[in-house]
Formats: sequence, C-alpha cells, structure tokens
Amino acid sequence: QVQLVESGGGLVQAGGSLRLSCAASGRTFSRSVGWFRQAPGKEREFVAVISYSGDNTYYGDSAKGRFTISRDSSKNTVYLQMNSLKPGDTAVYYCALRWDRPAVDGGSWREYDNWGQGTQVTGSS
Repeated sequence: QVQLVESGGGLVQAGGSLRLSCAASGRTFSRSVGWFRQAPGKEREFVAVISYSGDNTYYGDSAKGRFTISRDSSKNTVYLQMNSLKPGDTAVYYCALRWDRPAVDGGSWREYDNWGQGTQVTGSS
C-alpha cells in the first residue's frame, strides 16, 4: 500500500509563493499524481495532475498560469509550485494517485486513491 505525505503548507501573504511536496512511500509505477484542495464548506477542487512519466500535466482553471506541478522520480516526490497566491487559495491541499491514462485530464476526485493527510495553505490579504 502506497502512502502519501504532503508538506510545505503555511501562511503566505498575497502575491507570495509556496512549494508543496507530496512524498510517496512504496511503488507508484503507472500512477499519476494529482493535487486537490478543499476549503471549509466547499467541494474538493481539482488543482493539477502529472503523469507517471512526468511528460504530461493538466491544470484546473484556478491553477493555470500560477501553479506548476513537477515530479522527481529519484525521490518519489511530486511538487506543486504555487506563485502569485491569493486569499482565495486558502484550503487544505491533498495529493492522491490515479492510474495513468492516455488523455490526461483532471477527472473527479473519486477516481483517485491513496490520499495523503493534507497540508494547510493560508493566503492572507
């Protein structure tokens, strides 16, 4: 069973940056890694996904142009670089796994498994 551990969250002023990490223990062969976020009282929202090879990525509307997802296979870790943060980015950020597929898109959170415990990101104005 693969376990995912998120880290890197914190409090950041508007316009600032954070880099989140999602470290996996165990084999993640043929598994894409997705990032989601959930704010209080809101649905879980897709942020970004990266394929197993790292060659394909896909972003949700809120992340396009500001966030970058990347993967370091040697460390079995996926990163989410978040720039130009806004108060509206405040949420708990989770990473999870999904089986690779030819067309990379976000999909529903129900397609993902092995969820991490989450890391809190708070954007202040």
